[in-house]
Amino acid sequence: MASTRGSNTDRRGFLGAAGSLAAASLLAGMTNEAFAQQAGTGAAAAATMNGRRRLGTMEVSSLGLGVQNMARTYQTTIPSRPEMINIIRTAFERGVTFFDTAEAYGPHECERILGEAITPFRDKVVITSKFGWNIDLETGERRPGLVSQPARIKQAVEGMLKRLRTDRIDLLYQHRVDPQVPIEDVAGAIKDLKTEGKVLHWGLSEMGLDTLRRAHAELPVTAVQNEYSMLWRGPEAEVIPLCEELGIGFVPWSPLGVGFLTGAIDARTRFAEGDIRRIEGRFSPENLPNNLALVGLVKSWAERKQATPAQIALAWLMAQKPWIVPIPGTTQMAHMLDNIGAANIMFASAEVDELNAAVSAIEIRGARLPDAVLVFSGVEAPPRR
Repeated sequence: MASTRGSNTDRRGFLGAAGSLAAASLLAGMTNEAFAQQAGTGAAAAATMNGRRRLGTMEVSSLGLGVQNMARTYQTTIPSRPEMINIIRTAFERGVTFFDTAEAYGPHECERILGEAITPFRDKVVITSKFGWNIDLETGERRPGLVSQPARIKQAVEGMLKRLRTDRIDLLYQHRVDPQVPIEDVAGAIKDLKTEGKVLHWGLSEMGLDTLRRAHAELPVTAVQNEYSMLWRGPEAEVIPLCEELGIGFVPWSPLGVGFLTGAIDARTRFAEGDIRRIEGRFSPENLPNNLALVGLVKSWAERKQATPAQIALAWLMAQKPWIVPIPGTTQMAHMLDNIGAANIMFASAEVDELNAAVSAIEIRGARLPDAVLVFSGVEAPPRR
């Protein structure tokens, strides 16, 4: 689907100030909002997403919408709340039925925005939220560390239900594994919430492999949410095979590589204080020129398939497994419409093999996250005593 694309000039060079972001916010499913692709017009503007996928026993649209930065962008701006609601509602009108948020996003405010937006069609969509960061239940103040004690989980869910204006959360994730709380105790709290009808499905994010096995044995897990994209393929080694073995769906966060795979970043790009990419090794001035080979590859395939780079990156994810559902986020209507067009990009089997081989041939230099943030990933819950 051909499209007319504008210039990326105003998105290059030194990116707008982001302000100071706490580690919890940085960890919480970074979206493609930061300097995402220039969206197409014409065909892209009329895009409607078709197709459904299954995460465990739950059916969702082939592509979801991440509702993370709708309370505050990488820049020090606050998006227009009516426009954020309009984007969510338009996404639903165009076929999106899967909306992802968390108490840590805002904190609290993105849940309020999503709750207001979906009120007219609540029973026709699947919504997720996440618990686990040490966030004040009333004020939303972000404090150090993690909290997943069963009583606290239940209190957190009560707040989520009010902010989301609903009587149940369709899919509730543990945002990060609490190294002080056995995962069996966490599952027990979810069981109680399921019995009460307040939670329908549950999942984990960035957990250790043993913790996932133990969690699934205690209470079947519907989905795992980890970072995964052409830029970061770590889950392919063990996490995705384990999900396939256990029948668990997979939801990639940052499916556009924190904006990298949209083609809006070049070798001259520098990031502002407060922007996590400023302290990620893969975006350092030393590594960025090498890593841009991946962007070149994506752009070549975009020309080949008459698509945008973002659509190629998202369609590639969906081509890996039928139970992978990306959740790109944005605060721009044009970007949302462009993203959902990815569901209409199809690869033949030979094309998938060709593209996979080309992606694998590119060595990405630099760590995906700073050490202080990465320490929360791959954590194993303590044994039950």
